[in-house]
Amino acid sequence: MDMLYANRSEQSKNNTSTRYGIASGCKLFTGIAICQLVEGGKLSFDTKLKECLDVNFPNFDEGITIHHLLTHTSGIPDYFDEEVMEGYEELWIETPMYQIRNLKDFLPLFQDKPMKRNVGERFHYNNAGYILLGLIVEQASQLSFVEYVEEHIFRKAGMEESGYFEFDALPSRTALGYIDYPNGTWKTNIYSLPVKGGSDGGAFVTVNDMTKLWDALMNHLLLSETYTQQLLTRHIRTNEDNNFYGYGVWIEIFETDILKYHVMGYDPGVSFHSAFYPGNSIKVVVCSNKSDGAYGIMKGIEDEIINVQ
Repeated sequence: MDMLYANRSEQSKNNTSTRYGIASGCKLFTGIAICQLVEGGKLSFDTKLKECLDVNFPNFDEGITIHHLLTHTSGIPDYFDEEVMEGYEELWIETPMYQIRNLKDFLPLFQDKPMKRNVGERFHYNNAGYILLGLIVEQASQLSFVEYVEEHIFRKAGMEESGYFEFDALPSRTALGYIDYPNGTWKTNIYSLPVKGGSDGGAFVTVNDMTKLWDALMNHLLLSETYTQQLLTRHIRTNEDNNFYGYGVWIEIFETDILKYHVMGYDPGVSFHSAFYPGNSIKVVVCSNKSDGAYGIMKGIEDEIINVQ
């Protein structure tokens, strides 16, 4: 079956050492990075955007803080607005995806647009806000965002196989993402996404590395206990019952307890879901190099976990 292959043309199979794209699944890395910089005294969650980023946003509200960006409550316009655009690929008609290699390359897509809604008004999932958080990490740390994450998160967690790889320079054992059509044909996602991922998504991980990330986070190897709790706090209710958002992480409640902390990523040719279940410390990682598939498997595993609890 096609879903078995990291490379369909060569028929090389996916396995436990395959690196998969995880799309927005890595917003958690951005949340961790910001919390590390706050813990180190370089920022605070109440720091205003205008105070920590030397970029001009002529139409943005001056009250936007790092907390608003982390919780998708800033009200800023998104560069990919799901209420306006049908598909992510529409973005690259006017701005070729091969020109998007750095975080600042995203700015022209939303920098001069008007506010979408009032600051703090409500949760509205926003990729542009996480681009800004990545730029804040760069300015505060004097490292590129990728360098920061690889040094202060991947290395500390022992994630030796993960990285932000460019589509035109993928390392070995990296799965190509596939977009399937109803007639049985397919294409890769190389022309559907930015050539290199960043703070809103696009890293590549192995299944084992993602479990290491959860271990490192929950054992306070990345943040102190205080700031780990800050990251995992239910800061805002999302648009679904029993669902909340922390800093770069979704939080789901079952009855009165926390069922899971989880991250997910869905892009053309990418389907990813991963969770930590605090009730029994179970870690689940589901990676797919197709546009769908991860959710159904995740749901089946979760049903079994709930039945055991």
